[in-house]
Amino acid sequence: MALLNITSPHTHGPLSTSQIMRLVIYALMPGIFTLAYFFGVGVFFNVIIASISCLGFEAAILKLRNRSIGFYLRDYSALVTAFLLAISLPPYCPWWLIVVGSFCAIVLAKQLYGGMGLNPFNPAMVAYVILLVSFPIPMTQWATPAVLDSSHIPSITETVNKIFFGQQIDGYASATVLDLMKQNSSLALEEIYKKEPLFKNAHFASVGWEWVNIAFLIGGLFLLYKKIFTWHAPISMLLALALMAAIFYDNGSSNSGGSPLYHLLSGATMLGAFFIVTDPVTSAVSKKGRIIYGAAIGVLIYVIRVWGKGYPDGVAFAVLFLNFAAPFIDYYTTPRTYGHNKARIVIAKEKAEK
Repeated sequence: MALLNITSPHTHGPLSTSQIMRLVIYALMPGIFTLAYFFGVGVFFNVIIASISCLGFEAAILKLRNRSIGFYLRDYSALVTAFLLAISLPPYCPWWLIVVGSFCAIVLAKQLYGGMGLNPFNPAMVAYVILLVSFPIPMTQWATPAVLDSSHIPSITETVNKIFFGQQIDGYASATVLDLMKQNSSLALEEIYKKEPLFKNAHFASVGWEWVNIAFLIGGLFLLYKKIFTWHAPISMLLALALMAAIFYDNGSSNSGGSPLYHLLSGATMLGAFFIVTDPVTSAVSKKGRIIYGAAIGVLIYVIRVWGKGYPDGVAFAVLFLNFAAPFIDYYTTPRTYGHNKARIVIAKEKAEK
């Protein structure tokens, strides 16, 4: 009898892989348009360049591997990777930075392991970390939110000149709130909130980022409603992050790491919770495993943000650490095969009788 050697992912239910990927892209749209509203059209340029690059690298590697290009491109997995990478990068970053990131995501983190379903690490997060470590200056230049100063948001012409020709734009770049909190060593939180415009004009956490996170939360809840993933990993991640922030919150001293609401609505928290942590290929398998997986990521995010010496956010690093640990978590949490314990007892009795 011939047995088929079929690799993951396996689709069970009414939705195919391509349909699931399209739903993920649709769910990303509220966050993408919110990013563009606050930080300008550079977000759309990121998405376009990353999409073209990722699809191009995917097609090239498939051609080298003698695989069907059209069949694999139509599953939209490369496009999802492109979208996740694009919205993780600062708007108006150089075009070559996006192309290098696309190469790292598709070629190094995905295709060299065998393609979709075989990669042990999230491709977009691998690319992001490589770029952050290799090119720290362009990776930390975020635009000032438009609601604070619309004159600092580049026009389309300035955007093209900045991205493709390296033309500098005076006064458009600023630190993120996570950078401000990381660099603070003397001011109490109340003083930072009064001093920094990013905090003074905020409703929940910080200007711009709070609404970006809410937009990604809405998209994530849409996917949860469509049963694209279960609640276990994202909710446990958010609860663990909020719990860590609540435990170590000291009412706002200069050593404070920030309130739970600040951590939940800053940086890439909601993007990570609903679009990165839920990756079925690189996360834990069982429900119990996903709870442990998500909670560990939430704890690591807080540790890196508050006590880490280098990078202010930590979502990408935390995800990659737990991608590495996912098989270990699966080993101890995957439900036993039916009859497995009984078989071991029988074998033990037979050995004892001998």
